[in-house]
Amino acid sequence: MWITIEKKSDCSLMRQIYQQIRDLILEGQLAPAEKLPSTRQLATNLGISRSTVLEAYNQLIAEGYLIGNHGSGTVVSSGIDIVSPSPKTAVKKHSATTVTVKASTTSVINFQSGVIDSSRFPLSEWKKAYQRSLDQIPETAFGYHPSAGVSTLRQTIAAYLRRTRGLTCSPDQIMIVSGSTQGLALIATLLKDRKKTVLIEDPTHPGLRQIIERAKLNLIGIPVDDQGLLIDSLTSHPNPAFIYTTPSHQYPLGGILPIQRRQKLIQYAIANDTYLLEDDYDSEFRFEGQPVSSLYELSPDRVIYLGTFSKILTPAIRLGYLILPDQLIKPYLELKKYSDVHTEALTQYALAEFIESGGLEKHIWRMKKIYAKKRQCLIDELSRHYPDKFEIKGHAAGLHMVVRFNGVVFAPPLIDRINARQVQVYPIANYVFGNKAAYGSDILLGYAHLTFAEITTGITRLCAALREPGF
Repeated sequence: MWITIEKKSDCSLMRQIYQQIRDLILEGQLAPAEKLPSTRQLATNLGISRSTVLEAYNQLIAEGYLIGNHGSGTVVSSGIDIVSPSPKTAVKKHSATTVTVKASTTSVINFQSGVIDSSRFPLSEWKKAYQRSLDQIPETAFGYHPSAGVSTLRQTIAAYLRRTRGLTCSPDQIMIVSGSTQGLALIATLLKDRKKTVLIEDPTHPGLRQIIERAKLNLIGIPVDDQGLLIDSLTSHPNPAFIYTTPSHQYPLGGILPIQRRQKLIQYAIANDTYLLEDDYDSEFRFEGQPVSSLYELSPDRVIYLGTFSKILTPAIRLGYLILPDQLIKPYLELKKYSDVHTEALTQYALAEFIESGGLEKHIWRMKKIYAKKRQCLIDELSRHYPDKFEIKGHAAGLHMVVRFNGVVFAPPLIDRINARQVQVYPIANYVFGNKAAYGSDILLGYAHLTFAEITTGITRLCAALREPGF
């Protein structure tokens, strides 16, 4: 079953799924009694909420298109006449998230990036930290809190960053947000009245572009190489509102910005009276060499530092933080106050207790070893199934890797062939603003959330698809 969703469409996600399944049934592409994927499976592969898929299925059941059998899944109803496709109800298919989902006993191996191994969440230690925090907090903790966040957590984060990153800042500069997405959205809103252009790395995360565009800012992509942002390309784009950069592990290519470029970047920021938004999204997971220093250390007055706990612990804990230059604190607090008053507080107390008890650093140490083994497993499987025909780009860090397959172009027909083998991969060209052709042979492989068996199976299927005639 081929499902395409357009997250920017005026049509709701539920309605898009409903319409496409309905049309597949009316056109005869889904036969009577044919079993559909489970709501969980379809939601996972589309990257949306299961409740959205469930709502679409329930609507189709209510209208007689599907039959829901408890314990045996959802199937297509019988007795429905086949009709010609209607262009009026077709869902637009450009700029969409597209996946092939098959109802089968073989699950899809999804090499999505940015997804952690949530099965390893230290639930027992977290529960103890949460209970200790509840036992210690005063009654006033159950009321409203400062927009900056719980003071205890801000102090704890300042000490944690000094200990693990060598980064010195005042707790007063630390602002707690509901994850890095909210942090970026707040900064974009905060700075948009200064200027209307934002410079971002190219390639970069598509979701990042959408967040900034929603703030009514214009985006300009600045090319990167294997060492990160090409600073000389900035000179033709003066006076931006801010520059978004991932200097410690460029996303998605994995380069580390050297000190020479960092200094030039700061000089540019000073000369153009702009800010640098440093997204330090996965600095904890570096598998070779020493931790990379932050850009913030070189210019605290020009760098806004963005960190998150979602990629360390679990996305269920929607907590991140910003470190702001002093001159931005007052206007930021005004904006945050009228955004959501403050980020949920009880989890902030629990996280502070979890960090202070040593639980966070213990978990990071444990996960670094696991992720390093998964990364090596992926490399070993590539070497076994596709020897001497691939190249790993970037440094040994993070939750994904970029692989270049020599002589291969990941055009739509090949991606379809890979999807047909129940594997989902992500061409780097999809992350590019400008010259997509330069990255035609590169794909992103996220591995952190996969088991060793899934990595082995996924790479086996992927390489089998690459060896098929015509590719």
